[in-house]
Amino acid sequence: MGKPKHYRPPGKKKEGNAARYVTRSQAIKILQVSLSDFRKLCIHKGVFPRELKKKVKGNHHTYYHLKDVMYILHDPLLEKFREIRAYQKKIKRAKAKKNDELARLLLSRAPSYKLDMVIRDRYPTFVDALRDLDDPLTMVHLFAMLPAIDRLKIEAKRIHNCRRLCHEWQAYISRTHKLRKVFVAVKGIYYQAEVDGQKITWLAPHARQQVLTDDVDFNVMLTFLEFYEALFGFVNFQLYHSINVKYPPILDPRLEALAADLYALSRYFEANYRASVQEPKVSGSSRSEQEQEESDLRLAQLQHQLPANEPGALMHLVQDAASEIEEDEATSDCKNLFQNKKIFLSREVPRESLLFVIPAFGGIVSWEGDGAPFAEADDSITHQIVDRPTQGHVYLSREYVQPQWVYDCVNARIILPTEPYMVGRDPPPHLSPFVDDETEGYVPDYAKTIRQLQAAAKSDVQPLPGMGNDDLDNSQNVLAEGYISRTKAMEAAEKKRQMMLLEKQYHDDLKMELQGVSSINKLSSAEDMESKKESLPDVEQSAIDTEDPSRLMMSRKKRGLAIAIEMGKQRKKDRVDKLKERKRNIEAAQKSEKKHKKGC
Repeated sequence: MGKPKHYRPPGKKKEGNAARYVTRSQAIKILQVSLSDFRKLCIHKGVFPRELKKKVKGNHHTYYHLKDVMYILHDPLLEKFREIRAYQKKIKRAKAKKNDELARLLLSRAPSYKLDMVIRDRYPTFVDALRDLDDPLTMVHLFAMLPAIDRLKIEAKRIHNCRRLCHEWQAYISRTHKLRKVFVAVKGIYYQAEVDGQKITWLAPHARQQVLTDDVDFNVMLTFLEFYEALFGFVNFQLYHSINVKYPPILDPRLEALAADLYALSRYFEANYRASVQEPKVSGSSRSEQEQEESDLRLAQLQHQLPANEPGALMHLVQDAASEIEEDEATSDCKNLFQNKKIFLSREVPRESLLFVIPAFGGIVSWEGDGAPFAEADDSITHQIVDRPTQGHVYLSREYVQPQWVYDCVNARIILPTEPYMVGRDPPPHLSPFVDDETEGYVPDYAKTIRQLQAAAKSDVQPLPGMGNDDLDNSQNVLAEGYISRTKAMEAAEKKRQMMLLEKQYHDDLKMELQGVSSINKLSSAEDMESKKESLPDVEQSAIDTEDPSRLMMSRKKRGLAIAIEMGKQRKKDRVDKLKERKRNIEAAQKSEKKHKKGC
């Protein structure tokens, strides 16, 4: 009889993966907890399974690092879970003895646990929490849209708490103008904000009826949500206190009853800001003298810190100040995008999203319903967001646009022409701000139009032939004409390219005739060369491929990596070619449709 696969002589210590990793059942036996409590502990403490190259117990086991298990073993949260488990046994025993009064008393005194110290251990600094905020934001926004179902233990109280946290976060981002990118997709609306130099991206689902499936383990998701709610509360507390606003906010009960929480939070921000500005300043001669002494002391320390004969010392300070101003320029651009714009939302548009986005970029917004700041009949409204085929009553003093106009203006950081987004028209393609067109190798036509608009807004372009400076100042007309006449310009460029190719071919034929060689012989020789190349055996072809000296000097691993990079580039090129071919087919279909209409 042969030895087993992982045979170890008796008395010999474990080595390698067998000593460093344990299976999930072994970890549960070490911790002496149930499987559900073990999952909760791992989620709260940030312990995740490890994927090993050599799995000692087999491929059908889940492995954890032994140090992670020992880290959980000495955590106070484990003792709290054991205490809760023992207390639940007391309640169960009282119910089994039909002692309802004792069971109610025990339920009212049930122990609970907090995750404050766990969050402090996992995120020592506030920046660490901001770096890990993408998943919590997406999870909390998801549960804020879910219905309350007792069967899945999704409570209404938890959904209301998620909605409150989302509105507090959105109110802070909107008030401080930290929002940078918005993209509407099939899954939901992607947002990206920049807080303390950290880019935070999250996904908010569309405000529709959500259908829950049975193939999702909501117990695990609720455990994650429990941790994310605690983390989110600490983050909101720190953000509100950084701008001198009390947390948690106290909302207007009338607006809260009308489901206008975001507007109520904006009112709360304004009230707190006015209160902080109008606070009486403490005056007195003793305080002014103390401040003067402190400023003199700081100046003396600064003079000692700066080198005496270094001319670039103050230049470094100026550069640091300039960098701070540059960081604020993005916020100022976002703050002034919809400045002096008064926007009204019709009832069919996504209200919560637009109430978040428009004030974040300096606009004033209202909606149709109770608790709105101003009514639809207000004469000072500049734009009305409509998402219907036709508009019945039309005010001549405002422009009617589709919701996509707001998101495209936000991503382009300029006010786009409203003509392509008018009611009843097919809007331009909604381009993702998260995609780098230059890296992908394909720049859509509307992206080029937006770049022209941005250049015109910055006055970086010269007037086109037949246009004056007055026309250039009106960037709306320039871009609207550019968007409409882009197809004609591309057709003219394609014709010019074909003419140049024909002219070049004609000149080449003339040169060959002067040298006494006909173009027919040239074609036949080219065909002979191609047939010879095709007749080469595979061995010679592989030798030609390996003639690159850089490829010969590579190791097998690096050579495989280089081949993978080339394959990725080829896949990208094929994708771009497919997009261009699709574009050509669409343009050809449009041309044939126009010809058919003219013929009719």
